[in-house]
Amino acid sequence: MSDLNEPNDFDDLGAPGESGESGESGEPTEQSALNEPTEPNEETREAGDAVFAALLTRVGESAPRPRLEPTRRAMDLLGDPQRSYPIIHIAGTNGKTSTSRIAESILRAYGLRTGLMTSPHLVRLNERIVIDGEPISDELLASNWQDIQPYLAMVDAGLEKDGEEALTFFEALTVLAFACFADAPVDVAVIEVGMGGEWDSTNVADGQVAVFTPIALDHTQRLGSTVAEIARTKSGVIKPASAVVSAAQGADASAEIERAAGLRDSTLAVEGEAFELLESRVAVGGQLISVRGIAGTYTELFLPLYGSHQAQNAALAIAAVESFLGGGTQELVGDLLAEGLGTATSPGRLQLVGIEPTVFIDAAHNPHGATALAAALDEYFDFEEIVAVVGILGDKDAEGIIDALAPRVARFHVTPLQSERSLDVDTLADMIAEHTSEETTFRFGGTADALEQARAWASEKPKRAVIVTGSITLVGEALTLADTGEWMKP
Repeated sequence: MSDLNEPNDFDDLGAPGESGESGESGEPTEQSALNEPTEPNEETREAGDAVFAALLTRVGESAPRPRLEPTRRAMDLLGDPQRSYPIIHIAGTNGKTSTSRIAESILRAYGLRTGLMTSPHLVRLNERIVIDGEPISDELLASNWQDIQPYLAMVDAGLEKDGEEALTFFEALTVLAFACFADAPVDVAVIEVGMGGEWDSTNVADGQVAVFTPIALDHTQRLGSTVAEIARTKSGVIKPASAVVSAAQGADASAEIERAAGLRDSTLAVEGEAFELLESRVAVGGQLISVRGIAGTYTELFLPLYGSHQAQNAALAIAAVESFLGGGTQELVGDLLAEGLGTATSPGRLQLVGIEPTVFIDAAHNPHGATALAAALDEYFDFEEIVAVVGILGDKDAEGIIDALAPRVARFHVTPLQSERSLDVDTLADMIAEHTSEETTFRFGGTADALEQARAWASEKPKRAVIVTGSITLVGEALTLADTGEWMKP
């Protein structure tokens, strides 16, 4: 659930954008209707999978390049599709994806045709490029990919001539996403930063609103060894005369965001001053929240997500939408806000994927996210015993994650990840045993076996549950197993 938890766990004929305009109501025009996909079939599925396969031939997401010029060059050749719609740009360490999804849902409730780019995906690449609330179809993904190929090839050739590496996975994906949104076309795009901010490839776009979720230590080998250094990099997404909206931050991060906003003559709205979460109460299927926004106060709104951190993400999303729609001066329409929040989803964040026994997946992969997960399990559920199926990447703070989970977890099932960066099972299990006990630590050779044994144990007594966490890669694998096994059927 972590979406308080989500720093990205990177495992790692005319230019697009010239396809037409959207109507004032936000409904697709006749031109954009031409872009609607046909019914999915095996052929289109293969075409969509081929896009992912092609991206995988490039330098992976675990090794981003601190550069913007190659992505800018590609966008320029395409006619700068990212300039054909306004953008809300969301950076931070934890909570980016949930905040992005909640903001997009509110905008869609207003009748706007939305684009949403998040990363990484849980199961399929299509999840990263969402148009009007639905992952892009395989057909449109493949056709847009084909459209941009000549331009990517031109940039690759230029880079190689200069002795530089070709466009990376994430750089090419960013170009693809911006082109897809222009082709749709969308009225507004909500863009989640991949890693950092200043040199992240999504920063070729100029966001009218820059949003910062909580900033903490993560990806220190690339972003800096202190919160101040990381915040300085992330604040690079602030553009001149934009609106900046920030969650409550520590002193070091706050100073960097304030400095960057001041240098760019941008307005700054900070949680606790300009807006705040007033209350969150447990409700069936989620929670009821009350928020003092920048322009109005909104009470007793249902949010179908668990955890007080998700309530804070919602407050941040509300402030971001207020800043976008009315410059922070117009109160949001109550019914539309309620609809947007009530239909918001955040897959992989304390998501129920199985019953009898209860199985949750949560993408917590840093201590901050794991702490939020443990707190939500206590606050929203009355499970007496929980088994955690865990796998963690070697460059993550595994010890911090285990420290956060151990007080709430009765036993750990340790499994390797489908990643060359996976922490060795014995290494992770030994670490867990030191913090808990050898008797409650179990080692497995694969996720399927670890989950099967966890579900069997949880089925033995009432008020037992399974949580799968530690890595987005693991969560995606568990989601696939749950769907295949039909775990939601009694």
